[in-house]
Amino acid sequence: MIRHLVLFKLNEGVERDDPRVVRGVEAFRSLDGRIPEIRFWECAWNISDRPVAYDFAINSAFEDAGALRRYVEHPEHQAGVGLWREFATWVIADYEF
Repeated sequence: MIRHLVLFKLNEGVERDDPRVVRGVEAFRSLDGRIPEIRFWECAWNISDRPVAYDFAINSAFEDAGALRRYVEHPEHQAGVGLWREFATWVIADYEF
């Protein structure tokens, strides 16, 4: 299995209630059950107020590297990425478990 972690940082001046952010969160929350390669899916806002913390996280799992690649290339995933590009930056980590 492959764990796929994504941590998002909202751009300076962008708030969680910004309509673009709301649409972006909805786009990613809706992926569970819509992309068959997803084996585990959770996403949520960070609750830590530490300065090094990111704002939003996705924790997901895929059967293998091929399944992760198909997910990354899936049109619905790409649509969500396109939304988030407008207001955030992110980092990822993929590892076997």
